Amino acid sequence: MGIITGVCTFLYHLPQIYKWLLKPYYITSFFMTVAFLVVRKAPGLCEHLATQREDGNSCDFDWREVEILMFLSAIVMMKNRRAITLEQHIGNLFLFSKVANVILFFRLDIRLGILYLALCLAFVMTCKPPLYMGPEYIKYFSDKTIDEELQSDSRVTWIVEFYANWSSDCQSFAPIFADLSLKYNCAGLRFGKVDIGRYGEVSQRYRVSTSPLAKQLPTLVLFQGGREIMRRPMVDNKGRAVSWTFNEENIIREFNLNELFQKSKKLSKTRGSKGEEQNGFQPEDGSDELQPETNDMEPTESKKDQ
Repeated sequence: MGIITGVCTFLYHLPQIYKWLLKPYYITSFFMTVAFLVVRKAPGLCEHLATQREDGNSCDFDWREVEILMFLSAIVMMKNRRAITLEQHIGNLFLFSKVANVILFFRLDIRLGILYLALCLAFVMTCKPPLYMGPEYIKYFSDKTIDEELQSDSRVTWIVEFYANWSSDCQSFAPIFADLSLKYNCAGLRFGKVDIGRYGEVSQRYRVSTSPLAKQLPTLVLFQGGREIMRRPMVDNKGRAVSWTFNEENIIREFNLNELFQKSKKLSKTRGSKGEEQNGFQPEDGSDELQPETNDMEPTESKKDQ
């Protein structure tokens, strides 16, 4: 049953996987993942490699290599138990496959190990995971605009993501947060993001650590009237984040988005009617329907600029 579910999931996401394969990051990662397999099995090359097999067949895995590959499979399955998106599943596979390749190449030939490690370092330095560029109703803050925006209207509730571009968890969470903004954004409920990897002062001001050991990235904070109401994940006395799964269901439940959205829609109607009576025109964000926030409120920096 588990195999059937896995096959169905793969077929369901096949169009999305096909689009990923067209991106340089995933193409390069794929070839680096299968590098040892290609070297060990390639005719004309594998005959010159060392082996510990009793039959002397250097074109097949020896018992130690099989152990390493089985251990890799176990690690990937354990890490993927907590993965949410397909990007996280594939990212874990690529990451630990490269680690296993480094060990296998060094064990096979130290020169091949050094060469593969150098390729990995060059890949990390030059090839970054593609950023999410899909539709969203999110305003991007800078260190100079975040305080002003959060305090500009006490009736507006903000859900702000504190993130860093180098964090793989933040990159995986980006499409989830964007999808939530498309569903729940309205005049009284806004979504924002700030790159605390770039703006260190914001990180200190809002007490969100960028250290990988703290595991506080990403952090979601609910603001009302410029005042923090709640955040996820919560932080213990040692400054480490309490384990929390960033999926759509948890966020909707913990932040009570359905109730907030209903209250915010009522606020939109109230503000719209008052604006018509007092000013004789429709206010900028007095509509009941979702309006593209990026048009009427130009962000300080776009995702492409970042």
